[in-house]
Amino acid sequence: MMIRTNALRCLKPSTGTLNPAGSPSLRATPMRLSGVAVIAAAALMLSGCASDPGRGGGAPGAETDPQAAGHPAASPDAAREIQGPAPRLVLTHAGGITVLDAASLEVVGEADLDGFNRLNPAGDGRHVLVSTGSEFKVFDAGVWTEKHGDHGHSYAARPALTDVGFQASKSGHAVFHAGRTALFSDGSGQVEIFEPSGLASEAARPESDVYTAPEAHHGVAVPLEEGKLLVTLGNDESRRGIAVLAAGTGQDRAELLRNEDCPGVHGEAVAGPDAVVVGCEDGMLVYRDGRITKVPSPDAYGRMGNQAGTPESPVVLGDYKVDRDAILERPTRVSLVNTETAALRLVELGTSYSFRSLGRGPSGESLVLGTDGSLRIIDPLTGSITSTIPVVAAWEEPETWQDPRPALFVQGATAYVTEPSSSAIHAVDLASGKVAKSADLRHVPNELTGVSG
Repeated sequence: MMIRTNALRCLKPSTGTLNPAGSPSLRATPMRLSGVAVIAAAALMLSGCASDPGRGGGAPGAETDPQAAGHPAASPDAAREIQGPAPRLVLTHAGGITVLDAASLEVVGEADLDGFNRLNPAGDGRHVLVSTGSEFKVFDAGVWTEKHGDHGHSYAARPALTDVGFQASKSGHAVFHAGRTALFSDGSGQVEIFEPSGLASEAARPESDVYTAPEAHHGVAVPLEEGKLLVTLGNDESRRGIAVLAAGTGQDRAELLRNEDCPGVHGEAVAGPDAVVVGCEDGMLVYRDGRITKVPSPDAYGRMGNQAGTPESPVVLGDYKVDRDAILERPTRVSLVNTETAALRLVELGTSYSFRSLGRGPSGESLVLGTDGSLRIIDPLTGSITSTIPVVAAWEEPETWQDPRPALFVQGATAYVTEPSSSAIHAVDLASGKVAKSADLRHVPNELTGVSG
């Protein structure tokens, strides 16, 4: 196997402290590698064996034993080849970030990071982009797979908050689509676009292209096929629609389409093979087959500002709010928008939910976590609730949107649900409809995402 210096890139000390699972203290000072240690780590990578902190023996993605193979054990920081992809979960809490093994729910590592931080998958199955307000910081979750023809080699290392970041003014949404990731800065309207595969390269950060919207606003940008770009339209007083721009660099992008019939435009999702949607206060805009279509709400104010899409279904799951004047509306209906037919269906849940309650299953199922503590599985085509799975205790959505509340994240056939009231996390097997595993956490969880490894 060839030595890859980018695989050792995760060994670089982070700006926050990090501790592996099983450490006697909750926070450990990151190890600094000498030149000799780097050479030793590279030699261990050639041997392709070691054990991953935080993974139990026999679990999928388990590693070979270096000592049994006649090699010395590697340092906890070294990258190790493992038997297959080993997904991990990444969650925020007050003062930092915690990484869990997705199979065992054991803590793999932690990093210090003050402030309220939001998590966005970078799109490469390894990194997470952390929106801190002034920057999109790159967090290396420490698992990845390198493709070699008809097979791949998977690796695991200690997670790290890297020194790599993208400067931003009010860092907001980060969206991966069509092989590229777009970062939107609400304070400037700047859109920075790059290929996330470059995050693992030897360079300090991948090459990027920057486009700036005509006016700054709380917005979003979505990379499209053939180098095109979808961006929201608005300013600091109002948001009104979207524009589709041709391929280009910098500001050299011709406008192809525009629709300004979307008051309060917010959020985005991708459905089926090629549909992109954004929510409006009176419906939803659908960009598909080179056209923008408005799907109106049945109410004068029928907001669908948060959405969840999947390539497995042409239907987008969205929230549905009808009280324009509410400080905090606790809706009990969700919306299902078919991007192929422009049909809208509203589904009554019998319980309220929050913006962190929406997800999609492996076959396109719509998932909603209710404040009654149950996870509902909805057929996206018929709107029928096919299953209701008790997961957490009943809860109430807090009035401050940044405050912790149960969060839903789906990876493969498992739905992960946090429970801040008890500092716990639960793994729901969607096939059996049961909670397969639960674990206590060291901190009260807030945001939740994951990487496939």
